[in-house]
Amino acid sequence: MAAYRWKCFDENEDRPEKPRSYGVTEMRSPHYTLLSQNVLQDIFESVGQFVDGLKFAGGSHSLMPKSFIKEVTDVAHKHDIYVSTGDWAENLLRKGPSAFKEYVEECKSLGFDTIELNVGSLGIPEETLLRFVRLIKSGGLKVKPQFAVQINKSDIPIGDRAFGAFLIDIMTIVSVCTEFVEDVDLLIRRAERCLEAGADMIMIDADDVCKQADSMRADIIAKIIGRLGVEKTMFEASNPRASEWFVKQYGPRVNLFVDHSQVMDLECLRGRSLGKNHTSVLGSSYFLF
Repeated sequence: MAAYRWKCFDENEDRPEKPRSYGVTEMRSPHYTLLSQNVLQDIFESVGQFVDGLKFAGGSHSLMPKSFIKEVTDVAHKHDIYVSTGDWAENLLRKGPSAFKEYVEECKSLGFDTIELNVGSLGIPEETLLRFVRLIKSGGLKVKPQFAVQINKSDIPIGDRAFGAFLIDIMTIVSVCTEFVEDVDLLIRRAERCLEAGADMIMIDADDVCKQADSMRADIIAKIIGRLGVEKTMFEASNPRASEWFVKQYGPRVNLFVDHSQVMDLECLRGRSLGKNHTSVLGSSYFLF
């Protein structure tokens, strides 16, 4: 068996060993791909040193036996990996305030470390959101509000060129956008208040922005990071090219949420100077059997 040695970070790259407060890689699982405990164990044993967090995306934990969830969280903790609920808390609002408190207590008993709050789906007044943040913190868990950045259709120029750089089908962009106009300044102000109330980090769902990395709205991302700080924000990288863009723009300190299949690729991106083709980093990083 031949194997290539994993790269090591230079001192000037400024990314510590786990547990990390920045340069965090959060992994999606299970949701889009159903992972058994054994598969998770294999992933953690092979690339666990590069994974900081595990997220049960899409409320998938609500469909699983509690015993299985506890087994998964225990395995994650053995590898110094925190576990996040993903965005599910909003589904409890119809049951009243008491249900939310019970949810926090149950999450703690099952071994979750972080509760994520999808602000857009919650649809609650800002003061109520801040009260939820404080309630989660008082329960001994971390809290990560999630905000979505959406592109207004009016931002898309008429013609063949989108965002002045990347030739793209305008109708394709329009189909994935919504009529809702996201005020980035308002998003940042609400996120700042969440941090002041005790939130540990802000998750930014910039799917509309990141669908095509070549047409990335760098001004929006820069504004968010400039106000909130790179260490207090985490971005969902919807594809490997988006991961490459973030790392090249903001270095290995940027916090990213990726699919489990992208963990090794992302770690290579964090640890070396990249060329234009992100796939070039894979050849020297995978183990060869």
